[in-house]
Amino acid sequence: MRLTNYPFKKWMATTAFLLASTIIIFAQGEHGGAGYGFNNPVMLFGIFELPILFLCVYYSFQTAKALKGGIFGRGMNYLAWGFLVMAVGHIAMQIHNVFHYDVFRDPFGPTLGNVLWFVALIITWGLSAYGFFSIYKVSKK
Repeated sequence: MRLTNYPFKKWMATTAFLLASTIIIFAQGEHGGAGYGFNNPVMLFGIFELPILFLCVYYSFQTAKALKGGIFGRGMNYLAWGFLVMAVGHIAMQIHNVFHYDVFRDPFGPTLGNVLWFVALIITWGLSAYGFFSIYKVSKK
């Protein structure tokens, strides 16, 4: 199977575009521009995380689809959904880091926002653990 059969090149182009955009926005923040929190070099790595995260979520669903159900496919499907919930959480963290807006606590208040964040973590790790456990259980047979 050749690498050109995959959308890898598109993802690399997207990553390069995000890298260039991030550097430009970072530079604006350093020189008195809008700079929505990009004046911290750690923000750069947080933004770089997102295209890789999207790629992992995409391929986790593709892998689950390729396994066509069955026990391994079902386990991978749970993993993929866990990764998707985790991706939403990481996007929420980046929104908080860059724009200083907490998508859980600002609209819902500190108590309910923390509960919702905790529920999202439990869903993420629960789906991932169940997916791994399903695959593990079958592999031991």
